[in-house]
Amino acid sequence: MDRTGQPDRRTLLAGGLAIATAALAGCSSTSAAPLAPSASPTARPTTPAAAFARLMDGNARWVSGDLQHPDRDPNRRQFVAGKQKPFGAVLSCIDSRVPPELLFDTGLGDLYVMRTGGEAVGPVVTGSVEYGPMTSGTPLIVVLGHQRCGAVEAAYKSFRDGKPLPGNLEAIARALRPAYEQARREGGADPVDTMARAQVTLTAANLRSNQDLAPLVEKGALAVVGAYYSLDTGKVQVLAGAPS
Repeated sequence: MDRTGQPDRRTLLAGGLAIATAALAGCSSTSAAPLAPSASPTARPTTPAAAFARLMDGNARWVSGDLQHPDRDPNRRQFVAGKQKPFGAVLSCIDSRVPPELLFDTGLGDLYVMRTGGEAVGPVVTGSVEYGPMTSGTPLIVVLGHQRCGAVEAAYKSFRDGKPLPGNLEAIARALRPAYEQARREGGADPVDTMARAQVTLTAANLRSNQDLAPLVEKGALAVVGAYYSLDTGKVQVLAGAPS
């Protein structure tokens, strides 16, 4: 048989093995390549006004559905593994429908988050809220109440009917008593909603004026905002303290 012009079989096999080896080496090097730590897509806000604008922009995306899901990948995880410096602290309710990281469209390392029933506060909670501003220069605190708050409703009915709540739920009710008293004075068609808003404004005012945070507020390094979240629309409404 005439083999003129036909490639040698051994040459074909050698060439095929070389190609396969190169391909496997390429796959191996790609899969083993370490993740390069990366910062947030945008610089961390350092002023109360910039931090507040970042949160409200995120909430606008939440309302519209045009989400960015920032800071939520392995690169970000590596970037914040060594240290954290969140630009905001949020005290919100435990309600499963009000996760601050989602409704403000933020990510890993962006927020300190404290959650208690009806934003009830005590020394441990207050200390937790103070942590960011006092240790890492966090320029913004948001106290976030919400529509149809079950904790507020339970406390309101307990006070109205004179029936204490069971177990440690009574401690939540006691913490909400000032908001109940304010709601009674204000009246309105929906006293539970009035009480929920009162709890936000009272808590924000107390934080704004406490002995450790007040100096930061006075020099403009910190803002304490009271806000209210609508379950129906997804929108956050500012009640008090928005930085200019």
